[in-house]
Amino acid sequence: MSSSATATLRISLRSLAAHKRRLAGTFTAILLGVAFLSGTLVLGDTLRGSFDTLFADANRGTDAVVRSADVMDTENTFGGVRAPVDLALADRLREVPGVAAAEPAIQGSGQLIGRNGKAVGGQGPPTLAGYWQPDSGLNPYRLAEGRAPQRPGEAVINRGAAKAGDLKLGDTTVLRAPDPVPVTIVGIATFGAKADGMGQNTWTGLTLEDAERYLTPKGQGQATSIQLRAEGGVSQQELVAALSAKLPAGLEAVTGTKVSEEATQQVSSRFLTMFTTLLLVFAGIALLVATFTIHNTFAIVVAQRTRENALLRALGAARGQVLAATLAEAVVVGVAASVAGLLGGIGVAAGLKSLFKVIGFNLPTGGLVIGAVSVALPLLVGTVTAVASAVAPAVRAGRTAPLAAMRAVAVDGAADGRAGRIRWITGALLVAAGVAGTVVGATDGPSVGLTAGGAVTTLLGVVVLGPVFATFVVRLLGAPLPRLRGMPGVLAERNAARNPKRTAATASALMVGVTVVSLFTVFGASVKATMDDTVSRTFAGDLAVSTGGFRGGGLSPRLADAVGALPEVSGSVGLGRGVARVDGHGRTLDVTDPARLAGIVDLGRVDGSLQLGTDGLAVSRSEAEKQGWHLGTAVPVRFSDGAESPFTVKALYQGGELAGDYLVTREAWAPHKGQDTDSLVAVALKDGVSLSAGKEAVQKAVEPFGAPDVQTRAEYAESSASVVDIMLSVVYALLALAVLIALLGIANTLTLAVHERTRELGLLRAVGQTRGQLRAMVRWESVLVAMFGTVGGLGLGSFLGWALVRAADTEGTGSFAVPPLQLTVVLVAGLVAGAVAGLRPARRAARLDILRAIAAG
Repeated sequence: MSSSATATLRISLRSLAAHKRRLAGTFTAILLGVAFLSGTLVLGDTLRGSFDTLFADANRGTDAVVRSADVMDTENTFGGVRAPVDLALADRLREVPGVAAAEPAIQGSGQLIGRNGKAVGGQGPPTLAGYWQPDSGLNPYRLAEGRAPQRPGEAVINRGAAKAGDLKLGDTTVLRAPDPVPVTIVGIATFGAKADGMGQNTWTGLTLEDAERYLTPKGQGQATSIQLRAEGGVSQQELVAALSAKLPAGLEAVTGTKVSEEATQQVSSRFLTMFTTLLLVFAGIALLVATFTIHNTFAIVVAQRTRENALLRALGAARGQVLAATLAEAVVVGVAASVAGLLGGIGVAAGLKSLFKVIGFNLPTGGLVIGAVSVALPLLVGTVTAVASAVAPAVRAGRTAPLAAMRAVAVDGAADGRAGRIRWITGALLVAAGVAGTVVGATDGPSVGLTAGGAVTTLLGVVVLGPVFATFVVRLLGAPLPRLRGMPGVLAERNAARNPKRTAATASALMVGVTVVSLFTVFGASVKATMDDTVSRTFAGDLAVSTGGFRGGGLSPRLADAVGALPEVSGSVGLGRGVARVDGHGRTLDVTDPARLAGIVDLGRVDGSLQLGTDGLAVSRSEAEKQGWHLGTAVPVRFSDGAESPFTVKALYQGGELAGDYLVTREAWAPHKGQDTDSLVAVALKDGVSLSAGKEAVQKAVEPFGAPDVQTRAEYAESSASVVDIMLSVVYALLALAVLIALLGIANTLTLAVHERTRELGLLRAVGQTRGQLRAMVRWESVLVAMFGTVGGLGLGSFLGWALVRAADTEGTGSFAVPPLQLTVVLVAGLVAGAVAGLRPARRAARLDILRAIAAG
């Protein structure tokens, strides 16, 4: 290392040691941002490792699986749908050389009812039931208490489900499969040696007879697949080769390893990718907010060290050395804070898992997995963010003239002159282009991509224009302060307005956070309003019976008829789901009685006849236009059992709301059904029957069916939108870190500003300002900066929320809603947080010794 480089590094380290308190805010901002990024990556690695282990454990003793070769996949079916296999095939496969064991695997939806009468689990992870495998090598579950099921009506449940439902050995409860099945718990099992279950799934093991009867389409003679274990010395590939030669057409044999890899890939491609991408977006927002704080801190520190840098120049230091010294400080702070953030990321990962557990999305348990990328990327991002944020202040430091050592120099002032004009032009162009792109993307198309690009450009333009409007906005917002707080209010307003670049940079960090909070608040309120309008507009019934939330198990198809037979009910209809390949594409079908459905659910204008029979389709107009179909069009439909039939488009309806894009009758679906379930039963009451009386009667009628939820139309609309509240809770929790970083930036800026204005504060105290007035002045300055960022964020977030709602509404049926109460809460929270951020700087200012402060210079 050269002598000049050594000197530069020595100066940087000594400067850090002398001014470490000034850079504490920068250190904290980088630490928090990197901790969130690191925690997100570690959580992603951990979840991938947990799912890898989970599926490997589930198939540990399985060397081969025989299943249907054809899989039907849609956006709403995890892993696709396969046809069942012949149960008797297991007996034939046991005779194949190399096979040590072959057992049918039967699995379907099954939800336990807990001791309190409520369904167990189902908030995200599925609720499953299946055949209790007698072969311990093929069965991933191990009995912890009791015994295996031996007679019909006996069941083993996993320990996690037993804890959640407060169920014990000998208890009798109901399994919704979806018909209610009374079961007696004879065993409690662990997944593997000690886990309470396969992740957060609930699982009920039944006898072969019960599993066939309740979980297979025909009720007997069928299995989901056949699981096989190889004899010693026979590899999985060798076993698959031997099996493939004996299989009938339409079936395939695959290794147990491949089954595990497929399951892991399905989780990674659908759930984990979306999950980690969402978290990375919020980590990026936190780092963006941190960038404002870091830049502002270095700008103020450089301004305060003008004389120090000028003295270095006077003693012979070159511009490059001063520049390098400032950047070296940024590197040291960035690396140190990134290392601390990396360690803090482990805690963030644990916190994120706890957060999702609190809202009902339990993630698989397991030890933390930390990959190389999860270590290297946060370190790199944190250091680069710190250095990039310090570049502009470092360049200004390098330009400090030697004569500045002998006079005061304003390094960080207002946006005027040529730089101000460039800022004006650049900001105006960015805002104009961004607003235009946002509006066009929201109204002409619509296009989410164009809208998002316009939103980012608009936000960038507003940040660039911040210093231009800061003085005007702060004076406007601070106009009431002279009356409210007297002279401290006047001084607070003037202090906040006199350095527009600093005020704008500090407020911009909070503005970004509040913008995103407001955007999601408006978007969430609009989604809820859309759901409410949809139910109000299309659901003509009085009551809805559903499983509620994300719960599995579904409703018995017999429930609609049982409710319809009540004297208080004029009509009821069930709405189920199925998967088929329509004209060569995997589609979700609504299975119902279309004619009865039209009496309770508004399908809009119906062309043709809803008397579909066993060969008719009713299709939404938008889907028919997309596919080029019309009344009378023949459409081939292939079902999961391999059967293919020609169907005819017999009716066109509005669609896209409670009813999906395809309707078929139960008669058409029955020969090809899997585990037949309804997701909703719509109920219309007779004239003169009150809601309370009708609801009470329906609740009694559904008790034998596992007591699913019975709701009024308003309650159903509210519960349908409850997922929005859950997601908003997650968003607010994730954005809290970005807002915290922004508030630390305000506190840090004010702390440094107090140091910068030491003499001024001493003079104020000398001419009679009290400590209380001084504290009030600094606190109100903090509130004004926070108000600048909060008000700007609310306005921008509301506009971008409107644009996102319109861009996402491809059908043109959505509603836009601005929630005044929630946005008012955001405004008040921003102002209160601003006041809190000013407490420490205000206290520090009030403690200044008057004589020493006057002597400072």
